[in-house]
Amino acid sequence: MKTASSRIFRASLLALVTLIACQASTKGFRYPSSPRCDQVDVFHGREVADPYRWLEEDSKRTRRWIEAQNKLALGFLQEIPELQAIQERLSELWNYERYELPVQKGEYTFYRRNDGLQNHSVLYVSGPDGERVLFDPNDLSEDGTVALASYRPSPSGRFVALGISDGGSDWRTWRVVRTASGTEFPDLVTHNKFGGVQWAEADRGFFYSHYERPGLGTELQAKNTRPDIFFHSLGALENSDVKIMDRPEDERYGAHFQLTDDRRGLVVTRYEIKSRKTELELLILPSTGPVTAGDIKNRPPGENLIQLVSGYDAQHRYVSGVGHRHWILTDLDASRRRVVEIDARKPQREFWKELIPEASDTIRSVSAVAGHIIVNYMQDASSRIHVFNDEGRLVCKVPLPGLGTVSGFGGEWNDATTYFSFTSQTTPGSIYRYEPQSAKIELYRKPGVAFDPEDYTTEQVFYPSLDGTRVPMFLTYKKGLERSGDNPTYLYGYGGFNISLTPRFSLENLVWMEMGGLLAIPNLRGGGEYGEEWHEAGTKLKKQNVFDDFVAAAEWLTRNGYTNPEQLAIGGGSNGGLLVGACMTQRPELFSATLPRVGVHDMLRYHLFTIGWAWARDYGTVDDQEEFEALLAYSPLHNTRPGTKYPSTLITTADHDDRVVPAHSFKFAAALQGSQGGDQPILIRIETRAGHGAGKPTVMRIEEAAQRWAFLVNELDMNPRL
Repeated sequence: MKTASSRIFRASLLALVTLIACQASTKGFRYPSSPRCDQVDVFHGREVADPYRWLEEDSKRTRRWIEAQNKLALGFLQEIPELQAIQERLSELWNYERYELPVQKGEYTFYRRNDGLQNHSVLYVSGPDGERVLFDPNDLSEDGTVALASYRPSPSGRFVALGISDGGSDWRTWRVVRTASGTEFPDLVTHNKFGGVQWAEADRGFFYSHYERPGLGTELQAKNTRPDIFFHSLGALENSDVKIMDRPEDERYGAHFQLTDDRRGLVVTRYEIKSRKTELELLILPSTGPVTAGDIKNRPPGENLIQLVSGYDAQHRYVSGVGHRHWILTDLDASRRRVVEIDARKPQREFWKELIPEASDTIRSVSAVAGHIIVNYMQDASSRIHVFNDEGRLVCKVPLPGLGTVSGFGGEWNDATTYFSFTSQTTPGSIYRYEPQSAKIELYRKPGVAFDPEDYTTEQVFYPSLDGTRVPMFLTYKKGLERSGDNPTYLYGYGGFNISLTPRFSLENLVWMEMGGLLAIPNLRGGGEYGEEWHEAGTKLKKQNVFDDFVAAAEWLTRNGYTNPEQLAIGGGSNGGLLVGACMTQRPELFSATLPRVGVHDMLRYHLFTIGWAWARDYGTVDDQEEFEALLAYSPLHNTRPGTKYPSTLITTADHDDRVVPAHSFKFAAALQGSQGGDQPILIRIETRAGHGAGKPTVMRIEEAAQRWAFLVNELDMNPRL
């Protein structure tokens, strides 16, 4: 059993060998110097200090700070005796063959497959000439930091657009290859992020969201403007791409697009940024011959533009459409959503047809495939699949293996089959082939992970939040765990952006449970588990409800004999990193260790960087005085208090994160280190060739997971058997 004094001794020893300028922050720990500047901002007449503003700059001084922080954090982590064993166990479990959902186009089937420890899954194709590798992203870079972020086959399957991400960036460079030969076209589209491409009819090119790229060295400081819609002709140079539709002139609005199932219409969804309420426009594409850049460029402005939905009075999500029929998922008069059909010839609301009414369960997603409407419902955050015909009559309910999460059902209206995956906390994702016409289901791929799922159990509990709201929570652990009150517990949450935390298998979490840990995942307000009302209850002036729900989960676990504050750790990423930052600054005594990943920690300036402006729907902004007061009240950066005993903390971020810029984590780490009044370490681990999380090579993912668990093993004084 490690003691607090041994941890302090090791920290002091590390500090002695760290040849950097340091400042004393705790009784036994020294941190890299983080000088305070005199920056003060004024919001609605109130002065707010921002002493670490300089860490927003990509300067030599910031780079030295990053190097010093990494040296300190890595030195600490590498001294933890269990680190190597944890990393070896993760590598052992990770080494299994796995597949992603297949995509069928024409006579070809595309899928990604990983042999086990490959840094990135390889794109395969099967067709008339058998099965073969089409594109191997592992050849793109020696360190595995260049990835195939996404791919999109053309309608016939003869061509594939490949979206490449470099260093974890959200920016995509699109290439095109021939399926039959794998040879590459000269096409190179570079002005795209936050969305893929959509192929036009007859494989003649694709539509994409076109962003203006920031100048070199300003990628993290620049604010990504809203995109235009461009069309790229196959084989053409990017500078000849044609603008199809301008971004909304009013900065309060954004837009994205998709094609109808028959590719004869381009549906543009315009949304109000602060409410995410939408309007839908349908641009009828040329009906004679293939779509070409010339056809679009020479059309009269506004020709064949149909307003499908107007008014910005609800969230309307386009599902699919064939001919004049268009299916829309909406929360208009239905917090838990319903499906309506709109006839493009008479789109006025009095002619809308309710196809699938609102139910007691929340609709998570809808697919129009193989002549059927497939609805993925959530019942207390677990999937239920119902299949309807195109008149809205229930055809069947798809049987599932248990409580878990279903995804997939992609494809087109005229397809005969589709695929879906099922996963749970103790079930690795299996892929099934489904024929809606006959309701036939067959197992397509089942991964073989080296563990016995029968050794683990998941239970769903419900607990009251501060205001009495009933919140569900999944608890997963190794069978035999007793309510002794001292089980090491990892409480993980998100609570935002209408995103639901449904049960999913995770190798990282499996290792935590193998070591005797309890995994607790509550479904906080701000998510989408119970529809738009549940989401709204965790946004803007009500954002504190999310933190109250998380704190209530921690208190419930303690009160019911699962754990205690000395054995309780919390974690979350992105908006979940904000969750961890807010809760650890509001209730530091409730947790022993915290793991905030790529978090949003400066709530007064988040909207000024990259895509931050798009998060105003959930957070609000400082432009509104009431919203400013609410943001300031919980902003983790602004609520650190000198002399407070904060939990042991390992902050993680990446210097290439162009979604939640790393300055959030830099400034928060500096503030916590300068305020820490206890002996617990405040460390920040900064990956230097990664972004927000997507596209990380396997070796990096294993290393990061091992470091997180080793940190918790050390700080919770665990004695795992590995």
